[in-house]
Amino acid sequence: MKTIKELLAERILIMDGAMGTMVQSYDLDESDFRGDRFRNHSFDLIGNNDILNLTKPNIVADIHQAYLEAGADIIETNTFNANNISQQDYGMENVAYEINLEASRIARKCIEEFMDKDLPKPRFVAGALGPTNRTASLSPDVSDPGYRNVTFDDLVTAYSDQARGLLDGGVDILLIETVFDTLNCKAAIFAVRQLLEHRNEDIPVMVSGTITDASGRTLSGQTVEAFWHSVRHGDLLAVGLNCALGAEQIRPYLDALSSAADVFSFVYPNAGLPNEFGEYDETPEKLASKINEFAESGLVNMVGGCCGTTPEHIKALVEAVENVPLREVPVLESYTRLSGLEPVTIRPDSNFINVGERTNVTGSAKFQKLISEDNYEEAVSVARQQIENGAQIIDVNMDEGLLDSEAAMELFLRLVATEPDITKVPVMVDSSKWSVIETGLKNLQGKGIVNSISLKEGEEEFVRQAKLVRRYGAAVIVMAFDEKGQAASYERKVQICSRAYRILTEEVGFPPEDIIFDPNIFAVATGIPEHNEYAKAYLKAAQTIKETLPGVHVSGGVSNLSFSFRGNNAIREAMHSCFLYHAVQSGMDMGIVNAGQLAVYDDIDPEFRERIEDVLFNRREDATERLVEAAESYRSARKKREKDQAWRTLPVEERLEYALVEGIADFVVADAEEARQKLERPIQVIEGPLMDGMNRVGDLFGAGKMFLPQVVKSARVMKKAVAHLVPFIEEEQEQAGLSALAKGRIVLATVKGDVHDIGKNIVGVVLGCNGYDVIDLGVMTPVDKILNTAKKEKADIIGLSGLITPSLDQMVHVAKEMERESFDIPLLIGGATTSRKHTAVKIEENYSGPIIHVIDASRAVGVVGSLLSDEKRDEFVADTREDFKKIRESHEARIKRVSVLSLDVARERKIKIDWDKYEPPLPKLKGIQVFEDYPLDELVDYIDWSPFFHAWELKGKFPRILDNPKYGGEAKKLFDDGKELLQKIISDKQLTAKAVIGFYPAHAEDETVYLEQAEFHFPRQLVDKGKNKPNYCLADFIAPQNDWLGMFAVTAGHGLQNLVSEFEEQNDDYNAILAKVLADRLAEALTEKMHQRVRIEFWGYAADEGLDNERLIKEEYRGIRPAPGYAACPEHKVKDTIWKLLNVQENTGITLTETRAMYPAASVSGWYFSHPESRYFSTGKSQLEQ
Repeated sequence: MKTIKELLAERILIMDGAMGTMVQSYDLDESDFRGDRFRNHSFDLIGNNDILNLTKPNIVADIHQAYLEAGADIIETNTFNANNISQQDYGMENVAYEINLEASRIARKCIEEFMDKDLPKPRFVAGALGPTNRTASLSPDVSDPGYRNVTFDDLVTAYSDQARGLLDGGVDILLIETVFDTLNCKAAIFAVRQLLEHRNEDIPVMVSGTITDASGRTLSGQTVEAFWHSVRHGDLLAVGLNCALGAEQIRPYLDALSSAADVFSFVYPNAGLPNEFGEYDETPEKLASKINEFAESGLVNMVGGCCGTTPEHIKALVEAVENVPLREVPVLESYTRLSGLEPVTIRPDSNFINVGERTNVTGSAKFQKLISEDNYEEAVSVARQQIENGAQIIDVNMDEGLLDSEAAMELFLRLVATEPDITKVPVMVDSSKWSVIETGLKNLQGKGIVNSISLKEGEEEFVRQAKLVRRYGAAVIVMAFDEKGQAASYERKVQICSRAYRILTEEVGFPPEDIIFDPNIFAVATGIPEHNEYAKAYLKAAQTIKETLPGVHVSGGVSNLSFSFRGNNAIREAMHSCFLYHAVQSGMDMGIVNAGQLAVYDDIDPEFRERIEDVLFNRREDATERLVEAAESYRSARKKREKDQAWRTLPVEERLEYALVEGIADFVVADAEEARQKLERPIQVIEGPLMDGMNRVGDLFGAGKMFLPQVVKSARVMKKAVAHLVPFIEEEQEQAGLSALAKGRIVLATVKGDVHDIGKNIVGVVLGCNGYDVIDLGVMTPVDKILNTAKKEKADIIGLSGLITPSLDQMVHVAKEMERESFDIPLLIGGATTSRKHTAVKIEENYSGPIIHVIDASRAVGVVGSLLSDEKRDEFVADTREDFKKIRESHEARIKRVSVLSLDVARERKIKIDWDKYEPPLPKLKGIQVFEDYPLDELVDYIDWSPFFHAWELKGKFPRILDNPKYGGEAKKLFDDGKELLQKIISDKQLTAKAVIGFYPAHAEDETVYLEQAEFHFPRQLVDKGKNKPNYCLADFIAPQNDWLGMFAVTAGHGLQNLVSEFEEQNDDYNAILAKVLADRLAEALTEKMHQRVRIEFWGYAADEGLDNERLIKEEYRGIRPAPGYAACPEHKVKDTIWKLLNVQENTGITLTETRAMYPAASVSGWYFSHPESRYFSTGKSQLEQ
């Protein structure tokens, strides 16, 4: 007989419906519940449905039988409250085990009898473990938030007893259901996994959460994704949602769970929402219709019913999902996924993760004093301050000799759990005592981090603790500490971490992404010669660990570094900032720091900074003496600066900039007012000194010279200043203009995962100028925001934009959701990657309302006018649909005509290169080179101006377009405006250009290019072009041995958002768009310039090349620079490898969205190929088959 896992891979399975609803239909009284056995019991038993397993087993069996006959594949045992905690309400806790035993036997017997009659179809019994009637994360007493009426251990005992009864009775599955508090659920998972290990059994475990209302959260406050992060350690067969909501209300949360979970998913909603009498009215047909839509949308692998559902509902569900394709379980990247009330995912491109250290009695005298005095209310505020200052995780440590550390840890975490603004982030449980760590883990509903375990007590204890950390559902910090002591040298750090990695991944089964190594940050500048290499050893070890132990993170306690200077906070902050600057580049991606106290790297006196770095890198024998010598004068100088506040004597513009960079909010309102009085308009305060300051903050942050906490403080200062200025700006606007009635309301958005918006913004301006009310939702817009805004604002039209190819899939998703939610308003599709063909073939058939592809902004007004015209609409929509129908028919006919080769045949037709007669050129530059601030004036001559005009929908080639008889005059004006703004951008340094290039030894085999630490798989053309025409693949241009592959990432977008914001604050859309177009041109110019330097200088295979810009634009040179996402390699995910190899984010500040769009948008990335035969080509659709 097939297992449930095998069946879930074949079709959508059916769960049963409500047990309680069916029990109520029997109209039982107290005597029925008591039966003969409990006739004299001292508690009322009516309503205790679980006791019916002992007193009315025939009724329970009849209900199971009815659901089996309706078509259920899985029936749940009647054990929702059959645990010794819930049964205390009835005085029946002593028979909890027996209830579960008999319940599973009843269900087992029904299954076996039914399968005797219907052998071909397996049926399964799911042992139901309900949530209990108590919650481990919340206090039942609002006046005592630290109190709990149940503990983790109580729950583990109860669930162990219940699961033992269910297993003894013969269940096939254990279902932890109706989870409203994830900590209860984690206790259930702990109990179940411990019991199964003890019994040496392996049966599937499933978990079902409950979203309690429209907030989209569980009762204990977690979002769906945070809930999944918290329970995914349970090695689950499936995860789902049930109860509280009907199918209509539960759908968006099911959608989120289905996307996030890489296991089978299921749902069993209520039969709608209860009416005024607490009854459920949704008919089987209505429920089945909604469940069918879930299935058709690929959201579920299993469905059933909860409150209010009956066998009739289940029968309807069987028909609703029959022959519907099942959901494909997504394959997700192995990222570190943590959670508090909200999810935290640490990706390769994530910024440095700050772990707040002030909730630590060993590191903060203030916090230690508060805890010792039982002033927990004030102690909780310390955690809040850490988060406000930028901590993404809070470290909690209660290791103090006079404290009851376990009790303090428990109370503090329970109090924190009542503060959503704190407990939204993950918690790091920090202690040198295992008992304290366990206490902490028993009070975390989210997925936190253990700090720490090590090999100091030997492998056996290390393995025991690691297994428990995993069972509690946490990530772990592993110290570089073994039986011989803490590792101080580079070699020992790497050796211990490598040994621990092997044990954790091979013996314990710990996911690499949940392992965080702390290679020990020790104090330097102590006067002891042996300590001089400590910082250098850490930095070198961090780099080796990240390179050789895949998936892990590197952390450390930064304050340890400067311990020899305790009492001198000025030098300590400077040392921490310098160390972090270099540690992050070496691979340290998280650290325990005081999130509110870090010096700005660039603000440290250069001479003093050099002395610090002499110590960090042990560059000279007298480094410590020189730092000690400078330390006192640095402290005195800093104190003097702080005392006399010399910066307050600067002009107001410079004071504002200084306050922003330093994060000083004390005087910003007064300074903003002084600047307002001085300047002509209040907006000029924002455009000028405030933006100048934020530009500098952005540059420092992008260069790794400021960290997130400092940026958060800077943003707070900015907001305070802007808040003061906004009323004056609004008053000015009110006095200046008149409003007109809008012709119609249009919601515009760049879809989720895409950051490009030039075209959308132009469309918005054009429509706005023509009297339409435009609501621009910006970039990276999720579908629910688009549709909810359209409903709320009563939009007449929705317009979607996108530039990268994954955006096309997002547009299809939006169309499907509009159809599902019964929209009928027109949907406009636009953006560089979109086309009439894609709109007709992929999008239109998913939405019954009008869909129009808008080729450019010049057509937008006419399209919108036709769609909103009573006279023109019907004819316009009908013509468009007829046009799309012809496109689809033509596309289908073409597909039938196109002959596609097998991959083997296509390989035989690859381009023929005689590699024996070719010697690959050796790059002069080996490895990586970073260009921190590339001079913009050097790029002007490399600008290809033709696309500049195309962005404004003026077609033609430059410079001929300036003489175009139709719009040459406008082109000249636009060119003049562009040159003027470009000159201002360059002279005022309003944009910063950055680049990184690198060259790596490579060789190719078939479609794969191999590097030492990575590989790229490129698609091959599969269309049959004839035997005499090659079927190209980029790998064809790399030699089978001893070749090289180059890579690059460039941007000219740093500072652009600030520049654009200045214009938008002035309602100057023209210059805002002009700036974005120029930034794109500069990015492409930097790409061209860098490629030229590569050919001539860094690779040097064309050292005598002498091409002017026109010939460069025509690509009359040797070699190519293809980019991910374009014709020769349409897949964007390969950018991840480029980002890792070149360390793109750290070196250029370019980040990737979830769909791999680059931000800033004015960025380009790709590869360098040097072979003379290398060329650009299109793979068409063939890559989908490889």
